[in-house]
Amino acid sequence: MKHMTIDMPIVSECLASECAYNVGMNCHAKAITVGNSLHAGCDTFFSASGHTKAATRTAGIGACKSTNCTFNEDLECTTDSIRVAPAGQEVNCMTYSPR
Repeated sequence: MKHMTIDMPIVSECLASECAYNVGMNCHAKAITVGNSLHAGCDTFFSASGHTKAATRTAGIGACKSTNCTFNEDLECTTDSIRVAPAGQEVNCMTYSPR
């Protein structure tokens, strides 16, 4: 397997405890995708009874489709870190800030 190193913002906290990538209120996916033009949802979220075993990994933000966010530049997140949390029936980027 080939490996690459990419600098990207991290998910500093995830309060979506039912997500398969959440262990100890932290996201352990390799990278997440955020949103669309309507809301800044975590597109990587999925509910599962089992959780990832890769609890030493810290998730980054691989892509952001929320083009109306202050931190979005060319579909990439430019802030240092984000927080993710449930908001009603969705799981959203709580760092989202409209332009």
